[in-house]
Amino acid sequence: MTSLSPSTDERTGREGRGRGGAVLIAALVVDSVGNGLFLPLSLVYFLRLTDLAIGPLGVLISAATVVTLPVPVWAGLLADRFGALPVVVASQLLHAVGYLGYSRAGGPVAVFVAVALVASGVRFFWSAIFTAIADYADSSRSALTKETWYSWANMARTAGLGVGGLITGVVVANGSTGAYRAVAYGAAGCFTAAALVIAVFVRAPRPRRVGGSAPAGYRELLRDRPFLALTAVNTVFAMTTMMLGLALPTFVADGLRGPAELTSAVLVGNMVLVALFAAVVARRLAPYRRTRVLVVAAGLWSAWCLAYAGLVPGRPSWVLPLLVGATLLFTLAELLHAPVSMGLATAVAPLAARGRYLAVFQYSWALAGIAAPAFFAVLFEVHRSLPWVALAAVNCLAAGAVLLLERRLPTSVLRDGPRGTDAEEGGAD
Repeated sequence: MTSLSPSTDERTGREGRGRGGAVLIAALVVDSVGNGLFLPLSLVYFLRLTDLAIGPLGVLISAATVVTLPVPVWAGLLADRFGALPVVVASQLLHAVGYLGYSRAGGPVAVFVAVALVASGVRFFWSAIFTAIADYADSSRSALTKETWYSWANMARTAGLGVGGLITGVVVANGSTGAYRAVAYGAAGCFTAAALVIAVFVRAPRPRRVGGSAPAGYRELLRDRPFLALTAVNTVFAMTTMMLGLALPTFVADGLRGPAELTSAVLVGNMVLVALFAAVVARRLAPYRRTRVLVVAAGLWSAWCLAYAGLVPGRPSWVLPLLVGATLLFTLAELLHAPVSMGLATAVAPLAARGRYLAVFQYSWALAGIAAPAFFAVLFEVHRSLPWVALAAVNCLAAGAVLLLERRLPTSVLRDGPRGTDAEEGGAD
């Protein structure tokens, strides 16, 4: 395959160097504060500020989210053609406009448009941010691996979400409509500031082709069966990572008849540990096969699920320590999976089509977000333990699928090698 690394393209010179990595991570904190401001509100915001009933409102929000499903396809194409960083900046400006729309939305059409703008911003952001980080890592003088940069980004996101959520809890405590609108303005300001900082101070040059071969497109991607299999398996892992925040409040309140404070303590503890240890764990994983790390993560998630399945109501003396201990297994699995899954997807992707590959990889998260609520709700209605038993079984199957997939992947992508080398050999069938 033609060499595509920007660091080896003599025509770029010093202008091809990436800069502003620390600024990028700081801007992602600000970006995540904006997201965190609305994390505790969800439906509550529009129920408080509009006359819409919860049923029609839920349909509007779901419809506005569904219409954004094609966005990753466009985002990947734009990232490969113009660079991922401009797509990230544009996504943040879309967020800002959408949240300004939140402050003005009063009827169903305005709500639909505002939610669709924010949802589009979300899709564009997640479809481009990992490509932007990988481009920066390849073109910078930093010795940090892509996995470490991904972990720093994850730490920034987690910390920002927590700070934003705390701010919202204080601001809307009095329940006034003005306070709710202030949250919308604050979120718009956060995204605008993050976009401006990244646009001015960060550079992540996109890979440039040195040879004359045409870059791979979506048709070639759809023939890359190992990559599609990796995306499918990651849908299971993505759904699992969502299950703690999605299912724990209902499981504790209705399944275990425990206090709401217990849910809050567990979720905050998970968030703090991820924010503190993501980069440390990522650095320790460098010598190991990425596929084997994913298998270990799946095993830890299976153990977490089985521990939750064994919890019964009415025994607080041992439910609390077992709940906390099991959640530590979940957190460790999350710390293993987050950087390594993206590192493997990045390594498999040909450099010239990295934007498209990583954008399509984000469909694993989109599909997981659609499936997870129904998966939990339907099984939980049968029995409180059934979702956890089923999820443990699915993770065991996913671990086996990863081991089978390992045989189909180039050996150069299984470990984190020198910058640019694994990506150039990726995408093999």
